[in-house]
Amino acid sequence: MASPTYVSRRDFLKLSAGSVAALGLSLLRVPGFVKLLQAAVEEVPVIWLQAGTCTGCSVSVLNSLSPTIQEVLVDQVLPGKHLSLGYHATIMAAAGDLAMEAMEQVAVNKGGFVLVAEGAFATKDEGVYCEIGERAGHGITALEHLTRLGADAMAVLALGTCAAYGGIPAAPPNPTGCQSVGQVFAEHGITTPVINLPGCPPHPDWFVGTVATVLIGGLEGVEVDDLGRPVAFYGPLIHDNCARRGHFDAGRFAKKFSDPYCLYELGCKGPVTHADCSIRLWNGGNNWCVGCGHPCIGCVEPDFPQEGTLYELPSLHTLTPPTTYAPAQEEEASVSPAVAGTVGAAAGLAVGVAGAAAVSALRGRGEEETQGGAK
Repeated sequence: MASPTYVSRRDFLKLSAGSVAALGLSLLRVPGFVKLLQAAVEEVPVIWLQAGTCTGCSVSVLNSLSPTIQEVLVDQVLPGKHLSLGYHATIMAAAGDLAMEAMEQVAVNKGGFVLVAEGAFATKDEGVYCEIGERAGHGITALEHLTRLGADAMAVLALGTCAAYGGIPAAPPNPTGCQSVGQVFAEHGITTPVINLPGCPPHPDWFVGTVATVLIGGLEGVEVDDLGRPVAFYGPLIHDNCARRGHFDAGRFAKKFSDPYCLYELGCKGPVTHADCSIRLWNGGNNWCVGCGHPCIGCVEPDFPQEGTLYELPSLHTLTPPTTYAPAQEEEASVSPAVAGTVGAAAGLAVGVAGAAAVSALRGRGEEETQGGAK
């Protein structure tokens, strides 16, 4: 009789956690089961810092449906991996000193936490225009939080266009000197890796998918473009998979928002915007901007929402409308009298030469026929 094989408690818990995830069971919601698994689950602490933001990025991510935000923050994002949200001013129960203590409890683990930065950061007058909490009776600027926490974090997720590129707070005249996370880091010599997740707001899948990728393969598992965006979500052009692309190719352009044709002439930025909105859709996969009849405003691009970027025709660098159709904006052609006269004279001369040649050919043919008849 073969001797029995024993499995250690830790290996058993790991095996159980993996099996639960693989089979899609709901044991993780059974009271006490999550606590039992804690010995085998690695927690990834997160500090979610909000600066110059409307909180729309948080609202969007909190509306994640698959997985739900409860599963992201309470259960395991991946087998054996669990996000531990230590600080988020909007959704945490603590306030005041208790909230700041919660932030510091995570921050002491240098190099062991992820910083999510939402919103742009005021830099003018040392960032006094945005403060979060206080120390010794004096407010602590969001800029100070970003530089201190950013330098100690294992990675920073710049969530939303404001954090990634400055966005609305940094638009001219920008009286508070708002900057993106990348700009602040460059000025302060901070080398912590930054992944940009732009969007106004960003799709919840872009955040959850990026977090899951980092947990699976580390930061090197996230391939980014030259603007620091994950290629998996920001690789394709909106235009490539737009349901109205056929109208664009056929030269059928909408003249008003209620028209069912391509919205390029109304300022749609789809041909120059890199995101997967047209195939991922929003609100649980129900619709998206163009599906609602509104042009794409290019909210994931660095120049959003600067002057002249919303309803102006985008400059097409890698894609142009078909040349067999009328241009989006027709220009009236003007020809000077001198040029018209020169062209007319040249045309008349060409007609005259052609006519003389034709007459000469006919005469030659007639002479040949006459000589032939005489023989």
